[in-house]
Amino acid sequence: MSFVVTEPLTDGVVVLHTSLGDILIELWRRECPKAVRNFVQLCLEGHYDGVPFHRILPGFIAQTGGGDDCIYDEGSFGVETNQRLKFNRRGLVAMAADPTTKSNSSQFFFTLDATPELQNKHTLFGRVTGDSLFNLLKLSDVELAPGSDDKPLYPPVIKSAEVRVDPFEDSDDPVRPRITAEERREQDKAKREMKAERAKERLQGKRKGT
Repeated sequence: MSFVVTEPLTDGVVVLHTSLGDILIELWRRECPKAVRNFVQLCLEGHYDGVPFHRILPGFIAQTGGGDDCIYDEGSFGVETNQRLKFNRRGLVAMAADPTTKSNSSQFFFTLDATPELQNKHTLFGRVTGDSLFNLLKLSDVELAPGSDDKPLYPPVIKSAEVRVDPFEDSDDPVRPRITAEERREQDKAKREMKAERAKERLQGKRKGT
């Protein structure tokens, strides 16, 4: 029997535009409401734009998500599990829970094979669909840095995240971004310019002192 037949219906779609091609993700909002809301809102806020895949274990998982950010006041949320969602194949999307606290924030990973050892330890909230699975599998071919078993030499990057179908749009509690992706880009640009200006001032100061 097909895995898709036995799994719950999805009701949200996000497209990650990456340096290896688009990755289309269908979401399980009803089964993992906290994880999906957090993921969708961070996508709308531009949190994942420009973020690299910093950890890749070929034939196991590929992890990304940037610095720890979370939409909830507590700063994190717990693991959500469902008996119909199984780590039984490649192309699944799950939160990267902290191994000590079992809490989640912004980091997530894709499975590159069946990973039953992760069952009930991580929130499985989505699946890669269609031909975009082939783009995901390119991650297994990424060259790793010398002496490392999980750090990419040239990390692939999420260029941008597009919420194609917002599963909360028609709900009584729609997603309300704290910041827009455009505002975040402007903030990041201002930070880069300030950092460059400070570096220039330090260099000029050193030259005057010589």
